[in-house]
Amino acid sequence: MNAQPTPDRPSPQDRPARLTVGVVGAGRVGPALAASLQLAGHRPVAVSGVSDASLRRAAEILPGVPVVPPAEVLARAELVLLTVPDDVLPGLVAGLAETGAVRPGQLLAHTSGRHGAAVLDPATRAGALPLALHPAMTFTGTPVDVQRLAGCSFGVTAPEELRLAAEALVIEMGGEPEWIDEAARPLYHAALAIGANHLVTLMAQAMELLSAAGVGNPSRMLGPLLGAALDNALRSGDAALTGPVARGDAGTVAAHVTELRRHAPQAVAGYLAMARTTADRALAHGLLKPELAEDLLGVLADEANAAGGTGGAGGPGGTNGPDGTAGSGPVDGGEQ
Repeated sequence: MNAQPTPDRPSPQDRPARLTVGVVGAGRVGPALAASLQLAGHRPVAVSGVSDASLRRAAEILPGVPVVPPAEVLARAELVLLTVPDDVLPGLVAGLAETGAVRPGQLLAHTSGRHGAAVLDPATRAGALPLALHPAMTFTGTPVDVQRLAGCSFGVTAPEELRLAAEALVIEMGGEPEWIDEAARPLYHAALAIGANHLVTLMAQAMELLSAAGVGNPSRMLGPLLGAALDNALRSGDAALTGPVARGDAGTVAAHVTELRRHAPQAVAGYLAMARTTADRALAHGLLKPELAEDLLGVLADEANAAGGTGGAGGPGGTNGPDGTAGSGPVDGGEQ
């Protein structure tokens, strides 16, 4: 990888290489973070991977760095990045601690959004220094991710005595540290999932519906609209709400649901849930007139009842599957 230093990332010769870096889980996240630390003068020395895709990714983003088992990664590195899915992380940490792989004084940093530093307690009891460094960014698993880290916010959680070290590592990766209390990590992660993961689902569904309506290039139609909507929402919050729900156009909303039932019944539950949430927020912020809200909320309630209540494919309450690739065991870990 031939990423170049930027004003925010001093060249390696401008600062000494202070830490050897290892990665457990060569998914989309770990190699990018290690490569970014390499630009800051640190030295990646080992990476573990499970799948063929992870091995190719490690070879592309961290060329020349040996692929070894997770315990060997810990044996070689002073700073270890645990970049595995949220649900895999507790078992991985416990397995590494039980096998004696953790060394006293070793920096152990995970990239889970859900977990704080407490998930590393088994390793902390073995003498490790625990850090939670979660980049608020989607990753492609290609070298472009290293450049995308510039200006990316990281949710940082660590013991108070390690706070400066955690924040310094984030800054060296070109990121912006944002301190998150241990107890607030699940709420923080839920907010990001709503904003990013659900956005992808909504956009994919919107493109499918436009295609069904005969639009030849849905992404071209949605691009300017969504760009403006995102910009307005980030600037103005609920004041940026527009459309039939915010206006109280109950007849239009009813017509939408009728068409969705006919052409895309799987989209009805999501439409009703988001319309109700939008109506509640528009009403609370004075955008939806109370006299119009009654008819609108009545339509939404009637349609929700017609959809069969909650649960199942036709009603609200369904969930997506887990994000990331599951690991092969508590010590081998998965890849994030």
